[in-house]
Amino acid sequence: MKREEASASVPARDKQAEEDLWQCYKAERGVWTEPMLGALERGIKGNKWFSLIDKVSTERTLQLAWEKVRSNAGACGVDGITVGHFEKDSQSRLLAVKEHLKTGTYQAKPVKRVWIAKPGSVEKRPLGIPTVTDRVVQTALRMVIEPIFENRFHPHSYGFRPGRGCKDALRHVEKLLETGSLHVVDVDIRGYFDSIPHDRLMDLVREHVVDGRVLGLIEGFLKTGVMEHTGWSKHEDGTPQGGVISPLLANIYLDPLDWLMAGLGFQMARYADDMVVLCRSQEEAGKALETIREWMAGVGLTLHPEKTRVVDMNPAGSHFDFLGYRFMKSRKGGMLKLVRPKSLRKLRESIKPRTKRTSGRSMEAMVAELNRKLRGWYGYFKHADPSEMQRVDGWTRGRLRSILRKRRGLRGRGRGRDHQRWPNRYFAGLGLFCLLDAQSAEVTSLRNGANH
Repeated sequence: MKREEASASVPARDKQAEEDLWQCYKAERGVWTEPMLGALERGIKGNKWFSLIDKVSTERTLQLAWEKVRSNAGACGVDGITVGHFEKDSQSRLLAVKEHLKTGTYQAKPVKRVWIAKPGSVEKRPLGIPTVTDRVVQTALRMVIEPIFENRFHPHSYGFRPGRGCKDALRHVEKLLETGSLHVVDVDIRGYFDSIPHDRLMDLVREHVVDGRVLGLIEGFLKTGVMEHTGWSKHEDGTPQGGVISPLLANIYLDPLDWLMAGLGFQMARYADDMVVLCRSQEEAGKALETIREWMAGVGLTLHPEKTRVVDMNPAGSHFDFLGYRFMKSRKGGMLKLVRPKSLRKLRESIKPRTKRTSGRSMEAMVAELNRKLRGWYGYFKHADPSEMQRVDGWTRGRLRSILRKRRGLRGRGRGRDHQRWPNRYFAGLGLFCLLDAQSAEVTSLRNGANH
């Protein structure tokens, strides 16, 4: 970083201006200095950053990285070292990592691959679990290089970016629908994270990062390979889902598409590899899809032939799914924001084991456990139509009524007179979190705030 810091001096700033600078570039204090941010703000010669490895390998950066890895917990990698095991002698481990990074001798270990079920599907998706040490190094690496690329990413990219998230992307989609962009290109990239060509990805990274040791680290993580029960296999393409740096690399690879689409006038929302383009006509949507298909073919990616489609949202009942929600045209002509059926199935699959009719736990204990799950689910899906909240509430109470029915020696699921035996107020008395009541209270609070 010496070359960047040696450039023009940074003008004095008041505290608020300094804080705005940190917020603007989403930089980590203790990793990025104010002179570095000043260089980022002014722009540097050739838009290329040198001497970054000394920032990755500092004790402060590695300590911050370790603290993030520790707070995220997670499983152990191929070496069997857990977060708790690492913590017992973390300082000596971090010093060893620092030395390997400074001397260029750091070697990433293979990623442990596990297969996890896709909600509502018989398919499974691969998840890569790096070792704790590799997660620390990847976190340090990400904190150093992320502001360089974050500064250049297109605004309609929302996934895995500091200060942005799913709800921002969903609001953007809602706004476009409200303004008449009712022809939707629903894009699905087949096996995106496992398909990214390494050479082209590294070329995109080299456009702004030219520190050879940093590039070597990134390439090492890409090519370290995966370990399964069948043995080790080499990575020819892809950046494994589960790696700390994978989301950033995935955004770097798709960023040229973001700028291409925006330059051609297309309105788009992208969250990692989930993306939709909202157009004002069928013809425009067709052109958008063809542009994306041609771009994908040129960069070694493939669109899923069945999941990629153009949806005309004018007819009643037409719909598309995005980030767990389902947008549907109602019979009355309005736009409904529902919960994607797969998301509902996932919730139910998580609740069923907690509400077995043969459970011997007290109702109070089950309600306390359900509340944690329901509150978390509500936090994300609270913007869905109230009918969705009512449906989940009714289904959950039905599970609990079935347990109470079983304890009375009755057979079958809760039904009929069970609603009088154990009315909704009975479960409210137990403290069961009610999604519909929470949503109504929040809407009322927002209205009252707007009126004042």
